[in-house]
Amino acid sequence: MKRREFLKRGASQAAWVALAQTAGICAVGTTVSMGARAAAPLKVAVMIPQSGPAALFGPSSRNCSELAAADLNKSGGILGRPIQLLFGDAGAGPDAARQTALKLWKGEGAELFVGMHDSAVRGALTSLFHGQIPYFYTASYEGGECSPGTYVTGETPQQQLAPVLPWFAAHQNIKRWYLIGNDYVWPRSTNAVAKKYIANSGGTVVGEEYLPFSVDNFDTSLARIKSSGAQGVLVTLVGGASVAFNRAFASFGLAKDAIRVGTLIEENTLAGIGVDNAANLYSSAGYFASLDTPAARAFASRYTASYPDPSAQLNSLAESLYDGFLMINAIAQRAGQISVPAFDHASEGARYMGPRGLIQMNARHTVENIYLARVGQHGFEIAETFPQIGAQQNCRV
Repeated sequence: MKRREFLKRGASQAAWVALAQTAGICAVGTTVSMGARAAAPLKVAVMIPQSGPAALFGPSSRNCSELAAADLNKSGGILGRPIQLLFGDAGAGPDAARQTALKLWKGEGAELFVGMHDSAVRGALTSLFHGQIPYFYTASYEGGECSPGTYVTGETPQQQLAPVLPWFAAHQNIKRWYLIGNDYVWPRSTNAVAKKYIANSGGTVVGEEYLPFSVDNFDTSLARIKSSGAQGVLVTLVGGASVAFNRAFASFGLAKDAIRVGTLIEENTLAGIGVDNAANLYSSAGYFASLDTPAARAFASRYTASYPDPSAQLNSLAESLYDGFLMINAIAQRAGQISVPAFDHASEGARYMGPRGLIQMNARHTVENIYLARVGQHGFEIAETFPQIGAQQNCRV
């Protein structure tokens, strides 16, 4: 198997052992070298969707978390302490996730939290933690999260759209945009940002609509898009709605008339859409499994060799957890201890190199490369790289 070390190697290999499981919560432990074995394990709680509409991402999210823990444990863990993962379900809604997190924190002794889940769960967890425990949120989201002790490594709409929409105006003369999304905070916030970049690029918004998650017929929307004369469609539909819309878009014959751009169309969603229905479909994100750099190729190769199950294919949302762990380590090395005050002080300017490239933290958000990918015959192909794009957030550190 082709391998590339992202972190400095230690003296010994990690060995995984299973620990007890409780309802909705399971633990995976790791033993390392004699020196690290003397230190108490660092329990890191990982909140991922294991049930509900986003459960599709659960297996790959778990896999990427395990790879991160294994890599860090090979180099001595975090601050000399071997990582022990505690998994909790974040897919059953905010209230259930809050109770699970409370058990992991107060009952199981978690000292850090990492989460890849929706914003409603994030709000429940930041309210629960109240700045008492470091919490790393890795999913792409709408921006504006400045709760104490919360460190965001996922992309914001500003990162995903600020370089991309002007690029379409300059390179493809796309000026007339139609905005379609589900009716909740992330699509509405994303489109509010998009309108500014469209206007600044000399473009106009010719239509905008928000649909419930339960929608399964897009005929009316597609007729509106066709009559609007849109050259580009910004898609902020989620999961099954995105799959159904994009398949219907192709069937309606609109792919030859307008491009589509998504900021949450990753590998699993594309698998549902199908490449045959994805002509002129683009996605903007901080990572794609097809990213062609030495570090990204090595990571993807290791993932595929370790987890060959096609139902848990590597995708940008799951990979964000791997990067979340790398950021934890980068901040911990500067802080010298695990605490919110120490992490806050050390977070500004913390940086590392990972599968996404160089990542640096600013205002408890990240500065990172943004990739624009177009769907080709074999999946996503990188069309353009926008280096070191900031999240444009103003959290006080």
